[in-house]
Amino acid sequence: MLFFARVTGWGKYLPQRVVDNHELSKTLDTSDEWITSRTGIRARRIVADHETASTMGTLAAQQALETSGVSADQIDLIITANSSPERVFPSTAALIQNGLGARPVAAFDLNAACSGFVYGLNIARQFVSTGTYRTVLVVGSEVYSRILNWQDRSSCVLFGDGAGAAVVQASTEPGGILSCVMGNESAGIEAVYCPSVAASPVDPLAQNGQYLVMNGQQVYKYAVRGMIESARTALHEARMTPSDLDLIIPHQANLRIIQTMSESLGIPDEKVFINVDRYGNTAGASIPIALCEAVESGRLQEGDRVALICAGAGISYASMVMEWQPKAALPLSPE
Repeated sequence: MLFFARVTGWGKYLPQRVVDNHELSKTLDTSDEWITSRTGIRARRIVADHETASTMGTLAAQQALETSGVSADQIDLIITANSSPERVFPSTAALIQNGLGARPVAAFDLNAACSGFVYGLNIARQFVSTGTYRTVLVVGSEVYSRILNWQDRSSCVLFGDGAGAAVVQASTEPGGILSCVMGNESAGIEAVYCPSVAASPVDPLAQNGQYLVMNGQQVYKYAVRGMIESARTALHEARMTPSDLDLIIPHQANLRIIQTMSESLGIPDEKVFINVDRYGNTAGASIPIALCEAVESGRLQEGDRVALICAGAGISYASMVMEWQPKAALPLSPE
């Protein structure tokens, strides 16, 4: 028997420290006008010394569980989208599992950079739709502030820290996640990268340490193309057109990418959710934070048709189309 997968809970966590463009201009050759005009970003959140991807992810997960009415011991699987872990191993998902006090169920990380959360939702959908699991927790949590070169104004002004989470559950009623398209254009693998602590000492890409390096023009070209093409395909698979959507929640990389993508799809500004101005690019946490805020602000309501559209290093990309019915789907009763 096949089941339908629905997002029934959502939560987010953002560090308290706000770093606006004026603060960055004190140490960088930049200004609020320069950053805002090129990226749409006015501020970002930065973690405190004691915070990590797992501590933030745990707090976002707790909120998502509370929203869905699910307890930690009802989780069947934990997936964490993360490309800035505090440990190479064990996984950030294992650390979150420990923080939640969850049962000893499967827990793993996936790294598709900024596309990771939507990848994770789609993996959760596969497990749920086949009946393998009934309740899957998907977390996106990132601490990019610790892999940035804070003297490189071309990259450090773009990113921020944060976490978001969603509970995906099985339902016998149609709806929820309708389609998802994932892909990766490896021609752009060096458009944005960060060497690992295990990088080869003779690798020229690792000569300057474990810092994020980015070619903005290359990222823009590949990301826009991947987002547009995957969105069109996902809509086709859901038997929809862009005009059928009530809202799109794009990855919050920068305003120019969002505008180019939405204009190409013919989606008006009022149907595009944007919070990049307040948080910058939070990588794998971007989509779940925006999803949570869209619900909290009333921009996303029951019955709406919404698309999640993203791209990240790799160059990875993904688009998911959902019918938003969080309260119509109840957890299946144990057999």
